[in-house]
Amino acid sequence: MYRYSRVDLQRILRLSPRQLQTWEKAGLVSASEDYSFFDLVQIKKVRDLCAQRVRPAVIRQSLQAMQKQVSGMDNPLLEAGTYQSGHRVAFRHQGRLLEPIAGQFMFDFSAEETRVVNGPRKAGPELVISDVADLFARGIKLEENPSTQNEAIATYLKVLATDPAHAAAHINLGTLYYNRQDYTLAERHYRSAIQIDPRYALAHFDLGNVLDETGRVQLAIETYKTAIQLAPTYADAHYNIALAYEKIREPRKALQHWRSYVKLDTSGPWTVHAKHQIQRILQADSLKLVQNRRAN
Repeated sequence: MYRYSRVDLQRILRLSPRQLQTWEKAGLVSASEDYSFFDLVQIKKVRDLCAQRVRPAVIRQSLQAMQKQVSGMDNPLLEAGTYQSGHRVAFRHQGRLLEPIAGQFMFDFSAEETRVVNGPRKAGPELVISDVADLFARGIKLEENPSTQNEAIATYLKVLATDPAHAAAHINLGTLYYNRQDYTLAERHYRSAIQIDPRYALAHFDLGNVLDETGRVQLAIETYKTAIQLAPTYADAHYNIALAYEKIREPRKALQHWRSYVKLDTSGPWTVHAKHQIQRILQADSLKLVQNRRAN
């Protein structure tokens, strides 16, 4: 099985070193220097839940509670479908939706629950993958290979055909289109994710990138602000909003976000760049102050 390095993981899932370290300390992710595909699926689920304002401690409690509720379940993030339920986590297992901390089964009126399949399932290559989580995991695997990205798009569209409210599938589709510079379709899917879940910080961040890329910098700034309001420790959002403020020549506003970024991500090439920007802005302000004193 192909292995991914720590750098690969951060690039693919767009994680900062600080985010990964936080989840390792919380016991959600095993500290490692290389990862399997299934590790990526697990960590992506953690990322998506955190983006929906589910705290790492609550995710850990939910996983532990799920293991107690379902005998023999080793890793609920891989063995069950995962859903946000308020500020907690619910899992789909054997066709039922369970919130494990409360130990309660939940009503779920999705098409997947109510559909009746008549006759035996087909075997072989024509087998239809009916579980949304399986389809979504397959899409993740396909999108990592440039030669199968069209198939990844088709797979995510199948996810949405089964579950139109699957915000993460919209996010991944948007990113595939964004990487192809098809910003119209990327924006459409990012906005769909926000409509499904207005508190999805990652969706606001990704939409901000589209707006910035297409020259709507002021709108991008407002969208990045929303992402930061939803997730104040979202390092990449601070980084991108700082860049956007630099574009419109507002370095002092950029400064506060450069500073926030280096507090959240203390090492790496982007941190070095952010520190250089902080130094440059402070030097420019000092020079202006000296010039103003001389003028007076």
